[in-house]
Amino acid sequence: MLNLFEFNFLDGVITNFVGMGQTLLITGATGLVGKALVKHCLSEGYTIHYLTTRKSKIESKNNYKGFYWNPQENTIDIGCFEGVEVILNLAGSSIAQRWTNSAKAFILSSRTDALALLHSSIEMHKFPVKHIISASAIGIYPDSKTRYYDEKFQGTDANFLRLVVKSWEGSLQPFQSLGVKTTALRIGIVLDTHEGALPKIMGPIKHYFGAALGTGDQWQSWIHIDDLVRLFMFVLESKLEGVYNAVAPNPVQQVELTKLIAKILQRPLVLPNVPEFALRFMLGEMRAIALESQRVCAAKIQETGFKFNYLELEPALEDLIA
Repeated sequence: MLNLFEFNFLDGVITNFVGMGQTLLITGATGLVGKALVKHCLSEGYTIHYLTTRKSKIESKNNYKGFYWNPQENTIDIGCFEGVEVILNLAGSSIAQRWTNSAKAFILSSRTDALALLHSSIEMHKFPVKHIISASAIGIYPDSKTRYYDEKFQGTDANFLRLVVKSWEGSLQPFQSLGVKTTALRIGIVLDTHEGALPKIMGPIKHYFGAALGTGDQWQSWIHIDDLVRLFMFVLESKLEGVYNAVAPNPVQQVELTKLIAKILQRPLVLPNVPEFALRFMLGEMRAIALESQRVCAAKIQETGFKFNYLELEPALEDLIA
C-alpha cells in the first residue's frame, strides 16, 4: 500500500505527464478549430483559460475558465494570464461573409487588434509568457494553378486575403522583442463533419444539386480537423518556432473534392460546373474563397517529425462523412 508521500508523488508525475499540469490561454475558443482544441486539451489534462467578447459565454470551472476581452476597445481581464506560459491564438472574424467595406475592415482588425492587445498586456505587466502559437492562412499565397508553395515563398499581390494574412503574421513579430517564441500555422481548408466548408459542399450534393465551382481545376489544400488539432499540440510540445503550412501533404483539385464527396454520399453529379460569373453575382469579391488555387506543401512540418493521420483526401472524407 502506498503511503501519503508516495501517493502524492505518483499523482504529481501523472499530472505532469498528461497535460503536464499546464495552463493554456486560448483565443477564438468557440470557433471550429478552437472548440476542437479545447476538447482535446481538456482530455489531456491541460487547464484552459479562454478569452471571449461575450460575457454570457464566460464559465468558471476548475480546469476551464473564461475571461472577458474586447480588442476593439482595448479591454482585457488580465486574470486570464495567471499561470499561462503558452497562448494559442485563433481570434479572428470569419471570412465567409459578404465582403462589404465594413466587413473587410473588421476581418482585418479582429486579427491584428487581438494580437496587439495580447502583446501590450504582456509587455505592461511582464507576464512570463514563453510562446504564442497563432493561426494564419494559406491565403497569403497568390492564386496559381502551377506553383507549389512552401513557406519560403515571398511574393504577394494586392488581393484582400493576402493583405489580411500578411498583417496578421506581421502582428506576431513584436512578441519576439519580449522574448516570446512565435509560431504561425498557415491553415488550409479545415475539414470537419459539422462546421466549415465540408457541410456547405455536402448540402447541395445530398439533394442532387452538387457541382464543381468555376473551372474546377483550382487546387485546394485541406486538412482533417483531428490532424490540425494534433499539429497545434505538436508545435506546442516540441516548442517549434517560425512559419509552418498546416495542410495535408496531398492537395486536390476542386472537381476531385466534389467527386469524392458525391462518391461517398452515393449521389450522382449531373449538373454542369457553376460558372464564375454566377459566383461573382452570388458572392461578390468573396468568390475568391471558392475560386482561388493554392497548391501548398506540407514538407516542412513533416520534416520535424509530425505524422499526419490523414495523408489522402478520400480516407479523411470517409471518416468525416460516414
